[in-house]
Amino acid sequence: MIYRPLGDTDIRVSAICLGTMTFGEQNDADEAFEQLDMALDAGVNFIDTAEMYSIPPRAETMGSTETIIGHWLAKRGNRHRVIIATKVAGPGRDWLTYIRGGDNHLDRSNIVAAVDGSLRRLQTDVIDVYQLHWPERRTNCFGQLGYQAIDDADTDNLLQTLQVLGELVDAGKIRHFGVSNETPWGVMRLLALADAHGLPRMVSIQNPYSLLNRSFEVGLAEISHRERVGLLAYSPLGFGVLSGKYLQSAAPPGSRLALYPHYDRYSNPQAHKATHDYVALARAHGLDPAQMALAFVTSRPFVTSNIVGATSTAQLRSNLASLELTLSDELLDDIESIHVRHPNPSP
Repeated sequence: MIYRPLGDTDIRVSAICLGTMTFGEQNDADEAFEQLDMALDAGVNFIDTAEMYSIPPRAETMGSTETIIGHWLAKRGNRHRVIIATKVAGPGRDWLTYIRGGDNHLDRSNIVAAVDGSLRRLQTDVIDVYQLHWPERRTNCFGQLGYQAIDDADTDNLLQTLQVLGELVDAGKIRHFGVSNETPWGVMRLLALADAHGLPRMVSIQNPYSLLNRSFEVGLAEISHRERVGLLAYSPLGFGVLSGKYLQSAAPPGSRLALYPHYDRYSNPQAHKATHDYVALARAHGLDPAQMALAFVTSRPFVTSNIVGATSTAQLRSNLASLELTLSDELLDDIESIHVRHPNPSP
């Protein structure tokens, strides 16, 4: 296993992080335990979750992923061996009315309540990396295009959010914090406020990054490098699309897009064409398409950890094996050629 520093901290996390949002929905507790055991045995020491998981979000399963992880930690007695990252839900999502009544502003009462809930479900005394799941202000995220200028008071809450996180660090409830689905402006604003007020700096940013969405490279990659805020890349396989299993309009029984066809961020016609070319390239080089796609993400210099998700131990084993793959300069050139033809079809 490869280990990398988490921001400017003394923590070193595995280059592969286990994503867990299927736990409690597509995977039951027994299957989740198998994945967690396999990942730990392979040297993975980084686990990512969120208070709103499992996915797709429902009131009946909210918090179920954290609960399963908490039971695993308690049963295995291995809390000291893993770095736990989780997230607090923000406002502005009509389908989240069941989390604190839907009034999920990133203020003191909401963040403290969310942290305490996560600590209880995870059966731990401290969260290693506490992440803001998405910005409180209204801005483009989750693939939204066409920015519209909006003047709102929510941008003024960034300092209060940082102050609460600082209090939680001082109280020993969290060690570090990160952001997710954030923009260059949001990252730099939070860093500037932290420096100006002596508050904790973020250590990570969890945004989408894959062969189908390399928009992180414009703006955020430089910030990650210069400010030492590494990327925790999510959806590195584009909901499994880059494995090639959905080509020719196929949807294998039990697969995510068969169960939840509305998750179509990576299934538009442009993404389909790009995926066809990436899969063909991998096969021409005798490589597994999913492993090639994962190896590309893991190899980027601004990536701290690549968050992989699986619904079976066979998938997880294959994902972990991507670490053994080194992409040749020739192959990387071919990847760039495809990217030029099909730039960011799934932002």
